[in-house]
Amino acid sequence: MDLIRSSATDLLSALSTGRLTSEALMEATLDRVASVNPSVNAIVALRDRETLLREARAADAASDRGPLHGLPIAVKDLENVAGVPTTMGSPFFANFVPEKDGLLPSRLRAAGAIPIGKTNVPEFGIGSHTFNPVYGATSNPYHPELTCGGSSGGAAVALATGMIALADGSDEMGSLRNPAAWNNVYGFRPGWGTVPLNPEGDLFLHQLATLGPMARSPSDIGILLDVIAGADRRVPLSVDSPPCSPVRPADLAGLRIGWLGDWGGAYPIEAGILDICESGLRVMEALGAIVEPVAAPMDSDKIWQAWIDLRSWGKAATLEPLLRQDPSMLKDTAVWEIERGLKLSAMDVHRASVSRSAWFRRSLELFETYDALVLPTVQVWPFDMNVPYPLEIAGRTMDTYHRWMEVTIPIGLIGLPALAVPAGFGAAGVPMGFQIFGPRGSDARLLAIGEAYHLATEWPQKRPAM
Repeated sequence: MDLIRSSATDLLSALSTGRLTSEALMEATLDRVASVNPSVNAIVALRDRETLLREARAADAASDRGPLHGLPIAVKDLENVAGVPTTMGSPFFANFVPEKDGLLPSRLRAAGAIPIGKTNVPEFGIGSHTFNPVYGATSNPYHPELTCGGSSGGAAVALATGMIALADGSDEMGSLRNPAAWNNVYGFRPGWGTVPLNPEGDLFLHQLATLGPMARSPSDIGILLDVIAGADRRVPLSVDSPPCSPVRPADLAGLRIGWLGDWGGAYPIEAGILDICESGLRVMEALGAIVEPVAAPMDSDKIWQAWIDLRSWGKAATLEPLLRQDPSMLKDTAVWEIERGLKLSAMDVHRASVSRSAWFRRSLELFETYDALVLPTVQVWPFDMNVPYPLEIAGRTMDTYHRWMEVTIPIGLIGLPALAVPAGFGAAGVPMGFQIFGPRGSDARLLAIGEAYHLATEWPQKRPAM
């Protein structure tokens, strides 16, 4: 059994039947990290080898076994894991070691997973390029001079290189989806409330981001989603949903898919990306789906303005104390978000929410016709590691540091579930993908659609990294 490339499904089956020990899997995992991680810098704050092997042996001896029992996993460095540094990529927290697990890591541990360390992130998860002043940058395993995306960049690279079989991530502006596309893996943004956020701070106002799973197949994503999903009484907008696992491939015959492309020309997209997405859609057509182009369903500028106002408002709410403490310790994009958020009025935020509500109502009309909608996952190919963010796309100048991620926001703005799937490789040999999204409550259905597509393509298995 290939302990590096096997699916989480197969590894967990072997662990549960005793055909594989957690100690052997941990040995293989740590050997792979030692071999690969120095060249990509995806896993940070790696725990002591002997401690991890001791925990693996204890897992082998335990009689109480959860769904992830004995599986090594690395947690995104925005989430607290007891005894492991949580830096968020910021000098403010470079030496912070939490004493207890956050909500998501506590669910992983209760399911039997063994945290080996953290996965690298951009500073505070801001920007879809994984670099920070604490741990440095994470490179793309298919082209080490290029970015891996973010903010779940370390997680995607760890999956693509076989260092781990499952990974958690988070997604506000494509942070699960963008790195999935650029690393030839799957990333799932669940519908709002499916995976509860941590029960600290505000629990009602700032509804943009969510936590979610990443893996090398939709069926593996379903396993992790069932572990981390479910209402928590301390998180009032969290919800219970039916189990997703085991994920069975959907019958795509007659499935109606709306292809939004470049949103009627509103989104500048680099050459070759739409073509590679359309090649993936042809796979779905071959499986029986009906794919139709869809005209821009709403003014993209209204969606964009609502997004940047709500995002800046949220960043200011959480990071403003750090700006007052020492602005020199924040990267320029974080300062921009905070200062912009502080200038917004209550009515600015209200107007943003009105536009968001209008787009949600319009989406309901679309889903009366289509079972799912598709957009490209990213508007650009992976760019130079030394460039903080793209300044232009296809000759169009970007007016903010994050305008190049605009294609992700119609989904995130209204909290819809979305699955980022691999679509193949461009001329430079780097991956690309598209995102399939549906109405609220369609999480399990999207994974089933994705599994049918995966069984017909198997991009992560055909073109593994390194």
